Amino acid sequence: MTSDKSFRTVIEPFIIKSVEPLRLTTRGERKKYLQEAHYNLFKIKAQHVLIDLLTDSGTGAMSTEQWAALMRGDESYAGSPSFQRFENSVKDVFGFKYVIPTHQGRAAERILFSTMCKKGDIVPNNTHFDTTRANVEYRGAMAVDLVVEEGKDPQKIYPFKGNMDVRQLRSLIEKEGAEKVPLCMLTITNNSGGGQPVSMENIKEVKKVLEEYNIPLYFDAARFAENAYFIKLREGGYQDISVKDIVREMMSYADGCTMSAKKDGLANIGGFICTNDSALAQQEKDLLILTEGYPTYGGLAGRDLEAIAVGLQEVLEEDYLRYRLAEAKYLGERLIEIGYPIVQPPGGHAVYLDAKTLLPHIPQSQYPGQALSVELYLAGGIRTVEIGSVMFGKVNPKTKEETPAAMELVRLALPRRTHTQSHIDYVLEVAKDVYNNREKIKGMKITAQPQFLRHFTAKFDQA
Repeated sequence: MTSDKSFRTVIEPFIIKSVEPLRLTTRGERKKYLQEAHYNLFKIKAQHVLIDLLTDSGTGAMSTEQWAALMRGDESYAGSPSFQRFENSVKDVFGFKYVIPTHQGRAAERILFSTMCKKGDIVPNNTHFDTTRANVEYRGAMAVDLVVEEGKDPQKIYPFKGNMDVRQLRSLIEKEGAEKVPLCMLTITNNSGGGQPVSMENIKEVKKVLEEYNIPLYFDAARFAENAYFIKLREGGYQDISVKDIVREMMSYADGCTMSAKKDGLANIGGFICTNDSALAQQEKDLLILTEGYPTYGGLAGRDLEAIAVGLQEVLEEDYLRYRLAEAKYLGERLIEIGYPIVQPPGGHAVYLDAKTLLPHIPQSQYPGQALSVELYLAGGIRTVEIGSVMFGKVNPKTKEETPAAMELVRLALPRRTHTQSHIDYVLEVAKDVYNNREKIKGMKITAQPQFLRHFTAKFDQA
């Protein structure tokens, strides 16, 4: 006799049909690769990485339905049925009137801020991610982070640490003038703040303030489904509501969004802009044609549009989301057991190590997050990414003095539907070895850097 007994183990809700070999490297080889890359993990060749947790952007595995959909890809330059299926899927999930494809999320950001921002404007956000901030600042506008106080304390347990501080938002608008704020953004989930979710209550409160000043609200919706599932799990009144309906309610409070489909679109490439403003949509399409392509493909192949159309539906499946959050929770809780200070509670797509607390002997001027990332690769071939003063430190162009970031984090981003538990257990084994030798880790210094987004191409050496 069978029963509906619920078991504690959350299994991967898929089977593996295709595999790619991994190559083990020696510590000596990894030391050589680091030196050749000037200690910048973005410059390490992928075949020299064992477990790649650099990003969850476009690195996941696609489903059988997505691979089948690729065969339907129609490459007509204008008006292809692949675009029609893509547009219908986006509208079904998000509910916005106008959908404009782009080749990835940062292209959507560039077009949005190019049409809405001018020099001297201010764009508030809970926390801007790197490309979002860079695209705002490239326009000569100012990107302002207004995350709640709980979101600034890595160890504090709070269910919605991605929330925006509504009082600070109102104060900013009143101080600077509504005419200087062309739009407000919310990043869901808040990537730079530890992958932390934003509550429905906070979204509604932000929208209420913005309506008073006639300021539109846009989402950075890269991880919209994970945010919706956190609302279902943590916010009263949503436990019996489907994730899809939660998403539609979230989006109903916004005027549009940017989206990297390489995250919760479950695709390897692609993105889009949504808006309810017909005049703005036309401006965005006109600009899109200059750099991305015709508005029914936006720099993407028809096959990519098909994969996104399917992925946006699959990401709403609660079995998948339950597994997705459980994977991050498992990694986070085991790291805490080892002794690591992490951003708590674990987010949806990644676990963030608090390098500043872990490595008190390394000053922020010597980039403890970068030092920890380098050590994780050297010890076991694990590639991660620094989210701290390398990524978000502010350099005064006149004095060359640097203001460090508020937090020095290392992100272990989990590609979707990619790794097994034994892979995660290996990461934990390496992390334990690094933890036991943490006092020997040396700081880093930057020897060369570009003006924008320096973490991608900067060169480092040991301090």
